[in-house]
Amino acid sequence: MAVLDTSIAIRKVAMDILAMREHGRIELKRKLLRKGALPELIDAVLDQLTEDKLLSEHRYLESYIRSRANNGYGPLRIQQELMERGLNKADINQALQEADYDWQEQLEALWQRKFGAPPKDAKEKAKQGRFLLYRGFYMDAISKLLNRK
Repeated sequence: MAVLDTSIAIRKVAMDILAMREHGRIELKRKLLRKGALPELIDAVLDQLTEDKLLSEHRYLESYIRSRANNGYGPLRIQQELMERGLNKADINQALQEADYDWQEQLEALWQRKFGAPPKDAKEKAKQGRFLLYRGFYMDAISKLLNRK
C-alpha cells in the first residue's frame, strides 16, 4: 500500500471517496488512514474540504437518514447507527426531527410489506412486535399499530 504523504494526495483520495457518496468526518478519516494517509496531515485536509463545502456532516446526516428510512428502518435504529459512526447525538436528533418523515406511516408501510395480515395470536403479535422493534421503531407506535390490527 502506498503512503499518502502529501496534503494534495490525501485530498485527491478523499475527493474520490466523497464522489461515491456523502461521508461523515470520522468515517472519511478512517478510510483515509486505511489507504495510507499520514495521520498528522488528515485533519488539515478535512478542515479544508469542510471549508470548501465538499465535506458536510449535515448533508451526510440527511443522506444517511433518507437512505435508511427508505429501506424500512425507524428513527431509533438510525440514531444508533449514526452514533456508532461517531456523530454527535444532538446533531443526529436534530437531523431526525428535520427529516420530513412520518415515522408512523413508515412503520405501517413496513408492517404491510412484511406481514400484511393481523397477528393470529399473542405469539404472532410478539413476533411482529420484535421485528418492528429491531427495525428501530418506538414501542408505543408498534403497540398502537398491532392493537389496531
